[in-house]
Amino acid sequence: MNAKGTVFKYGDNVDTDVIIPARYLNSSDPAELATHCMEDIDKEFVNKVQKGDIIVATKNFGCGSSREHAPIAIKAAGVSCVIAETFARIFYRNSINIGLPIIECKEAAQGIEAGEQVEVDFNSGMIYNRTKGTEFKGQAFPEFMQKIIAAEGLVNYINNK
Repeated sequence: MNAKGTVFKYGDNVDTDVIIPARYLNSSDPAELATHCMEDIDKEFVNKVQKGDIIVATKNFGCGSSREHAPIAIKAAGVSCVIAETFARIFYRNSINIGLPIIECKEAAQGIEAGEQVEVDFNSGMIYNRTKGTEFKGQAFPEFMQKIIAAEGLVNYINNK
């Protein structure tokens, strides 16, 4: 299993209120949430993001409220993976639960820039910057987490068992 796409780069403390602003939480429709994803931090994100693209950020991505809407909006927008130095724990858990692959890797978060082409191998945890020809060793997903992601989330995984 892997992801491959163009990078959107953000800094520290990207909170759930900028990932999906509270004014849109009256909807739980993933497609509707996707149309407002990142709009308070990057107005052009929804116009530029392509299926498979990757978000890279530095420290504490997904901090703030514990709403599941944030990883749902990111996934529904077409993002195939989020790479960050660190994630807020509840965001990390919510992402896995809905089947959004996320990887913590400080070196990748610091060594990858916006617009670069990146590929991630979830089995090995390797992150390849195809633009610069560099690679980084992230944390590989345990087999059970790969199964949850492949099933598009925990609920589907359990229902398929």
